[in-house]
Amino acid sequence: MDGVTMEVGAVAAMSYVKDGIRAARLVMQHTKHTLLVGEQASAFALSMGLPGPTNLSSSESLAKWSKWKENRCQPNFRQNVVPINSCGPYHPRDSLDLTKEACSRAKLLETSESRSSLVGLHNHDTIAMAVIDRMGHLAVGTSTNGATYKIPGRVGDGPIAGSSAYADDEIGACGATGDGDIMMRFLPCYQVVESMRLGMEPKLAAKDAISRIAKKFPDFVGAVFAINKNGKHAGACHGWTFQYSVRSQEMDDVEVFTVLP
Repeated sequence: MDGVTMEVGAVAAMSYVKDGIRAARLVMQHTKHTLLVGEQASAFALSMGLPGPTNLSSSESLAKWSKWKENRCQPNFRQNVVPINSCGPYHPRDSLDLTKEACSRAKLLETSESRSSLVGLHNHDTIAMAVIDRMGHLAVGTSTNGATYKIPGRVGDGPIAGSSAYADDEIGACGATGDGDIMMRFLPCYQVVESMRLGMEPKLAAKDAISRIAKKFPDFVGAVFAINKNGKHAGACHGWTFQYSVRSQEMDDVEVFTVLP
């Protein structure tokens, strides 16, 4: 997102192209659209010269997927359904006329996962970044591989402007990470920037955005960082200890800030 023009480029559910953030920038620079998704997003990225198609699987990801399949595709993000056979098909619990054997098997496969066990430090990889250039202009970007064990077709908060990131040159910027399915319902980064517009300091704006989510979903896991146009920054989190990094021209190295829930 360009904080000067308020232009946004995003891609979602894209396959075969490794560099999603570059593809998103190409959408912003070379189309009048905001968001491209699925196979056609991949086709667009390849047509604009990005490398591919590329097999993005690794030995680690394949091993994790195999272990998950062996564990009857648990944990997962489905709810109020039962699998008839191990990994599905899934059916709404109330719509099935199950035999005694099938009912027993379905009961065995039902799980009750807390959100914090599905989204945490070790099972997602969102990176959000805000930049202020020498002219004082702001930009933000977010890149993510999505939540582990997500249902195919799921789109999280990464490509949603105002949720994972937001920037306005006149005010400041924000980045977010965590349980995107919950956080995108509140557009926390838009909220942060608008709170700063009303005069809140970055620390209070970040805390306010997180508290709005926690009030409705007390078991969610997530965090935001806020930075105003003058470079003052802060973070807020819920459900985990959050760290974010800062570097300016005057600094010799990156400084890591730790935020407690």
